[in-house]
Amino acid sequence: MMRVNLIGGIDTELQNTYKQFVTYLVRPIGAADETARLPTDQQQLRAQRLQAKQPNVQSSLVSQIGEAKLLARYYFPNSSVAVEDLSLYTRQTLIDDLKFARTAQEKRELFAYLAGMRGTSRRSLAVDIQRPITLTDRELEALINATDGRLHLNRLIADAPNKEPTLMRLLVVLGPLTNSEPRNSKPTVNTSLTSFESEPPLGIVYVARSLGTVQKTLDDLQNVVMLLFLTGLATAGTGAYLLAGQALLPLRRVQRAAERIGGQNLTERVPVPQTGDEVESLATALNAMLGRLEGSFEAQRRFTSDASHELRTPVTAISGHASYLLRRTSPTGQQQESLKIIQSESERLTNLIASLLQLARSDSGALTLQRGPVFSALLLSDIVRELAPLAQAQHTTLTSAGEDVTFEADADRLKQVLINLVSNALKAGAQTVTLRSERVGAEVRLSVQDDGPGIPADQLERLFDRFYRLEDSRSRDQGGAGLGLSIARGIVDAHGGRIWLDSEVGRGTTAHVQLPVGNVPELDLDDVP
Repeated sequence: MMRVNLIGGIDTELQNTYKQFVTYLVRPIGAADETARLPTDQQQLRAQRLQAKQPNVQSSLVSQIGEAKLLARYYFPNSSVAVEDLSLYTRQTLIDDLKFARTAQEKRELFAYLAGMRGTSRRSLAVDIQRPITLTDRELEALINATDGRLHLNRLIADAPNKEPTLMRLLVVLGPLTNSEPRNSKPTVNTSLTSFESEPPLGIVYVARSLGTVQKTLDDLQNVVMLLFLTGLATAGTGAYLLAGQALLPLRRVQRAAERIGGQNLTERVPVPQTGDEVESLATALNAMLGRLEGSFEAQRRFTSDASHELRTPVTAISGHASYLLRRTSPTGQQQESLKIIQSESERLTNLIASLLQLARSDSGALTLQRGPVFSALLLSDIVRELAPLAQAQHTTLTSAGEDVTFEADADRLKQVLINLVSNALKAGAQTVTLRSERVGAEVRLSVQDDGPGIPADQLERLFDRFYRLEDSRSRDQGGAGLGLSIARGIVDAHGGRIWLDSEVGRGTTAHVQLPVGNVPELDLDDVP
């Protein structure tokens, strides 16, 4: 908009300059020569050459040109102007000749004729006559066909010799030189016209003014706008960041509180900000959902615990009576086999009930840990010694290796986890099982590696689900109920660690238990009971 307004102002100034220039064309330069006009470019070039040959020459032509230029500069101080005489034409005859020139060749001939006429009659002010203002054939055709006989162009124009051209706004007007004397009975070029005209001569007037001021104004405006934009952007960005941070602070508090809540601390609730907006509604909805989850989990835990307690008494009675019958009676062989099956299944059901009770305590957060210093090498050696008979019975090599790391843990619970992992490896048919310990930063990693059949990758994580077992692994007579790894994960989670499996089908499985070392004093083996 600013560019359009500035260009519009220059166009208005060019129009006023054009009117003054047409008036100037008939203004007398001196009393001695009332018909003197602005000299043509050819006259100026001749005067320059004459003065170059004889620098002190004081010819009338040189003085006339100098006086004309001085007076023109007085009238048009900031403009470059030029005029070309087309006195053999009227505007209508020029339009008709262009219309009759239908072929490209005829147009070229017409424009060549006009170019010669314009070149010999051109008069310029503040324009390098070696690089005059002129129009291309296409621009001249557009000028002739223009309804108002005007063109506005942006053109590079040199206003003095040996000076680089500058971008100028150019007004080109095709029209009669209205203040000139009428022509004296000159026939038109079109031979079909036999009439003579007494109209003012037709001419092309060029008025140019530099766009430097406009461009400088636009550049300054652009710099100011860019500075304001960057300042505003920085201010708006900083303000938006601060406001967004302030607005999202309650939501972040709700997020952090929600991330801390798990299955073992469902009694906690997220803070409810008193903002009266969607964040308050979200926090309220989360608390209501947590309440429902707590009730559901509590009902599940209570059912598991109560059912386990209720089942323990009859299972104990069944196992006791089966043992009594085997010891105190003389059953037949078939009866004795049935009683042994009852006794075995009772023991198995007892173990399942114990596992369910342990899971219930783990879910409720009631799983207590007796933490103390543990030597990893000693712990693994105890497990190898305890399970050696079972491994020998299956012709399996059971060893321990790795560095000795002292850490804080419940040795009995951790031993339960590792025994479960070794038992799984033995049940899978591994020929070699290796227990290893190593320090990883501020944590200790205990691994159980076997060369068994391996586990498919899509089932590794599901093995920690309760009652899940591999479909093709072993029968129920060989395995348990699928709760061992779930109990192991619960114990490891209570220690603040993690447990996972790495396996490749056909190459074996490695179970990893990684626990924080904790704050343990420097101990020797003699300090451990």
